[in-house]
Amino acid sequence: MTDDLFLYNARLIDGNGGVPVPDAAVLIRGGEFVWAGTRGEAPDTADTVPVDARGNTICPGFFDCHVHFALPGKKGSIYDGLTQPTSYRTLSVLDRLRATLHNGVTTARDLMGIDTGFRDAIAHGLIVGPRLLVSIAMLSQTAGHADFSVRSGFDPTRYLTAPEAPPFLVDGVDETRKRVRQLIALGADVIKVATSGGVSSPNDEPDWLGMRPEAIRAVVEECAAYGGKPVAAHAIGYAGIKAAVEAGVNSIEHGYELDDELRRRMVDQGTFLVPTLLETMEDLDPHRVSPVAHRKSVHWHQVAHRAIGESAAAGVPIAVGTDAGLSPDHGTNLAELGLLVKFGGLTPMEAIVAGTRNSAQLCGLGDWLGTIQPGKIADLVVVQGNPLDHIDSLGNPDNILLVVKDGRVEIDRGRFLPPPAHA
Repeated sequence: MTDDLFLYNARLIDGNGGVPVPDAAVLIRGGEFVWAGTRGEAPDTADTVPVDARGNTICPGFFDCHVHFALPGKKGSIYDGLTQPTSYRTLSVLDRLRATLHNGVTTARDLMGIDTGFRDAIAHGLIVGPRLLVSIAMLSQTAGHADFSVRSGFDPTRYLTAPEAPPFLVDGVDETRKRVRQLIALGADVIKVATSGGVSSPNDEPDWLGMRPEAIRAVVEECAAYGGKPVAAHAIGYAGIKAAVEAGVNSIEHGYELDDELRRRMVDQGTFLVPTLLETMEDLDPHRVSPVAHRKSVHWHQVAHRAIGESAAAGVPIAVGTDAGLSPDHGTNLAELGLLVKFGGLTPMEAIVAGTRNSAQLCGLGDWLGTIQPGKIADLVVVQGNPLDHIDSLGNPDNILLVVKDGRVEIDRGRFLPPPAHA
């Protein structure tokens, strides 16, 4: 059930990038925004629940376009699933979903790990979490980033993903086309391909081409034929980025070794960059990973920090993603905004727009989400103080005072609403 709310005495950042509205108010009815502006111009608010925001800031609900809810972040190892029954792994996801929503992310895109059951259970009110888009799996060729098999022959992939997920590895164009169709039949919202090697995968290097160009083009063609499904490309090194951009993917995930020519092409094509800087803030623990993996993380994280500013300055459209679960903890997602300012040179307002309007556009949800405007779905976050003065404050859950999704209050740390009456 949604709440009809009238939030007032607030600063409004609506997600469009304009000057914040002082002494603002927002009216929500039936799960939608019906009005937003200066409090003195508000329409009739009868039969709504008044919410005094006490001078804090209202922002649209935030997005994380690159998460892995099947993975534990710093609270465990990606290989913990080898010792856990499926039921335990499933229940662990519920806690991660809740933490992400309660800390300000109202929509998330899971790019490998969970299936459509979580998405649908949230949509139907069975569990708590952000609105979800899912890829189910990640595709690459053998010895690419999706190949986690070790030299003993053991492949842990089935313990990292949903039981019904098809194999990750595709070798050849025909096999690639079939696998994309299988994922679409399973309900995938987005298809993820690994066009370069990766840091955490054991059999490749990030500057290797992780999928042949003809196979990447086949993925894009199949997705276009099936209703225009978007394609997200894990692409760290130059070869993988170039192949993905030329094939016409919708987003480059990571994009550490972009050059000026590829940046210009991304601007012309409207290809988004999802930098996932939060994942680069700590190198892999040399006591828990191989020397090769540790070396890769040290080098490529440095490349990432240098490259993002050049991409932003070139006008590449940026959306927010974190790789939460791989190494960042779930619920720390909004720390990415401060990193976009620190390393990318974005203004705090530009970082907020990247995490709201831009990300909604990447996810194909710009008509319904991403900004606070009449007729859009009522997702919002009340943030303590003014995040334009202290953008890093968004990364601290204590500063996320109120989260509303679909017009429903999900968490009220600020104690803005009266406690429910006892029956």
